[in-house]
Amino acid sequence: MTDTEFVLPENPLSTGQDNPLARPPLETVTVTSWKVACWGDESRGLGHPKVWMQISPFTGYVDCGYCDKRFVVDREHVHDDH
Repeated sequence: MTDTEFVLPENPLSTGQDNPLARPPLETVTVTSWKVACWGDESRGLGHPKVWMQISPFTGYVDCGYCDKRFVVDREHVHDDH
């Protein structure tokens, strides 16, 4: 992993990123990479511009700012990529 510093947001996201149980995400995806891309779910009419996000090793997940989809890293099978 690189020497990236992760800073939790001062203002929680709509899904309550400071407290994962505050409001459950609409959809959760388990991934094996620290960097993920999201473009919504066009099959349900929820598409949006493609965005890349970095999962914080402290929280183990990241939420999409467009569709609130949560990407959770599988720490046992994670691999570094670019």
